[in-house]
Amino acid sequence: MALLAGLTGGMGSGKTTVAKLFKALGAYVLDADEICRSLVEPEKPAWLEIVDLLGNGVLRDDQTLDRRKVAGIVFKDPEKKKALEAILHPRVIEEEQAIYKDILKNDPGALVIIDAALLIESENYRKVDKVIVIACDEETQLQRIMAKNKFSREDAQRRLQQQMPLEEKIKYADYVLHNDSGLSELKKKAEALFHQLKQLAV
Repeated sequence: MALLAGLTGGMGSGKTTVAKLFKALGAYVLDADEICRSLVEPEKPAWLEIVDLLGNGVLRDDQTLDRRKVAGIVFKDPEKKKALEAILHPRVIEEEQAIYKDILKNDPGALVIIDAALLIESENYRKVDKVIVIACDEETQLQRIMAKNKFSREDAQRRLQQQMPLEEKIKYADYVLHNDSGLSELKKKAEALFHQLKQLAV
């Protein structure tokens, strides 16, 4: 019996690192962000709807979406953010489910992880068997965001404030991995959880 798990966490929590660890251990990992990128390639239905919503100003010279410009608009306009999510979320979820079904044809006992920052906000958590939340304290999150994105503290705080708080995400979790103690500790926790999940997928 296969198992489909959703992996989420706030910006700077270490979600991507855990996804890579799971993949290295043998899980199938579906990256919601990558799937989203493929769905908004020029002239695809989602691309057309986004251009209609936000205008040609969000396009680069090669007609691909400028993600920074898109983010700049929707983070300041809640209505447009909601409209953008209505275009993207159902399509991403549908694609994930299709990929999952394809994996099961070849590997009926697969452990499949959906790596999705907006797993809960998009209601995608309803489509998975287990929810994993990667958590750490807010100061650690801020430091990681500032280091990775070259953001000022104010910018990092603004980004965090626009996300669902980690303590809220934890309410939906079947498993919580705390990532406050460095990579080696996180690796141990991820390996232990991987083996637990594999047992459920047998």
